Amino acid sequence: MTKEEKATAYWKTNIKYVLILLSVWFLVSYGAGILFKDALNTIKFGGFKLGFWFAQQGSMYVFVILIFIYVRLMNRLDKKYGYDE
Repeated sequence: MTKEEKATAYWKTNIKYVLILLSVWFLVSYGAGILFKDALNTIKFGGFKLGFWFAQQGSMYVFVILIFIYVRLMNRLDKKYGYDE
């Protein structure tokens, strides 16, 4: 595999990871907080309706978790393509 092919494959995988993780975040923040809030509000979480909780705090927690997942995925990808230090 040439250097250019390796770099192209690396960035293609990186973009795939970013799109998947942003899609998850969108579904959690927009879907759970806005679209599905009425269904989720039938469930209580910590004394609050679950739809309200996702709109106020849940999507932020998920975003932070997704950052850690992205770091882990990128560390593996760096090692796979020899870009780790």
